[in-house]
Amino acid sequence: MAVEREVKGGGRGRAPAKPWGGRFSGRTDPRVEAFTQSVSFDRRLAPWDIRGSIAHAEMLGACRIIPRADAKKIVGGLRAILREVERGRFSFDPALEDVHMNIEAALTRRIGPAGGRLHTARSRNDQVATSVRLWLREEIDRIQAALKGLRKALLRQAERGVDWVMPGYTHLQRAQPVTFAHHLLAYGQMFRRDAERLAEARRRVNVLPLGAGALAGTAHPIDRRMVARRLGFAEVAGNSMDAVSDRDFAVEFAATAALAMVHLSRLGEEVVLWASAEFGFVELPDAFSTGSSLMPQKRNPDPAEIVRGKSARVIGDLVALLALLKGLPLTYNRDMQEDKEPLFDAADTLRACLEVMAGLVDAVRPRPERMAQAAEGGYMTATDLADAMVRRGVPFREAHEAAGRAVRLASSRGVPLSELRPADLKKADPRLRAADLGATALARSVASRRSEGGASRASVLRQIRAERKRLDV
Repeated sequence: MAVEREVKGGGRGRAPAKPWGGRFSGRTDPRVEAFTQSVSFDRRLAPWDIRGSIAHAEMLGACRIIPRADAKKIVGGLRAILREVERGRFSFDPALEDVHMNIEAALTRRIGPAGGRLHTARSRNDQVATSVRLWLREEIDRIQAALKGLRKALLRQAERGVDWVMPGYTHLQRAQPVTFAHHLLAYGQMFRRDAERLAEARRRVNVLPLGAGALAGTAHPIDRRMVARRLGFAEVAGNSMDAVSDRDFAVEFAATAALAMVHLSRLGEEVVLWASAEFGFVELPDAFSTGSSLMPQKRNPDPAEIVRGKSARVIGDLVALLALLKGLPLTYNRDMQEDKEPLFDAADTLRACLEVMAGLVDAVRPRPERMAQAAEGGYMTATDLADAMVRRGVPFREAHEAAGRAVRLASSRGVPLSELRPADLKKADPRLRAADLGATALARSVASRRSEGGASRASVLRQIRAERKRLDV
């Protein structure tokens, strides 16, 4: 596929033509060619690069910057190349450096000299920025769909577990009783915020850099708004220097992806804990478990563990992008070629993790009897005992201390709070009454959490209705 060019002294050389070759008489060292090429990874931008080029060519023809007949030839040739790319039949040549020059060279071979007019009024600097934005805009939409799938899976499980009481934890110690639904809906809130951040990031991605040229704009009478309309961009970049050097949109997406991966990692950790024999709150089906090569009894929650591990990878992608940009002067610098691999990796990893976690959440088999059994221990309703005193006017700090003494007495006797005798209550605090022990029943404790967003059944059902409305289900 290499494009041949005339070399000094006559005859035909085998070196591919460089888009910047006029300034040079010597050949590029093969080691430099191999080191500086990006087509091995930016080739995935080919469909978006072609679509951007089609819009650019149509604008050049409409503005009579190039002959309309040539613009028509260019568009036809690009559409033919796009079909080859989509069918996996396009051959990329590393010697042509990047995806953009591969496509332009193929276009010129296909339609002749008219192909050389395509690069009028643009630079690879604004071209690549446009391609990446087009790709990322579409990738965000795919990630949003995967995120919605996970949120729906959480909602389905929450609807099943409205009445399943389980321990809520702080410091990984049993703290207060909640329900399985309430716990899962907390993750629903995290992923809702991720969806909102993605939508905000997409809005800033959806800005057209094409027309900025290398950095200073162009002397040709282009119509950037026309290109923006054809490509679906909401606005055009307002400063040509910023347009080609801006990678804030990539960093913002990576930051959003990293935070979403942290949320996935936390959910993965819950699954790992809940599926252990020590908790036993859920059981994983064979489809989302793996075994041990040595220990026949093992059922390992590998998908959840790998999601947890991959969060570190996406955090690393974010740090790589930040470190890449921190020392760059305006405008474009070749360092910025290194933005694509971490950006691609962050998007690929996030989407894959969302999809597998949605499947896992749907497939997991809750064990409400084990949750209830765990909720019975740990004196989790001690706060309810204190609150019963507060309702009679006892200051909370005094009630807290009295409830703590009651817990100490119950623990020393190996009984739940509900089985303390009236004499025990008097010993803990004379203001405690036998009727106060009624507040320590698990069901009553959960039902009492009626504050907005609380764990009561009514509150959880309101949360479910709100999430159903947000998800259109």
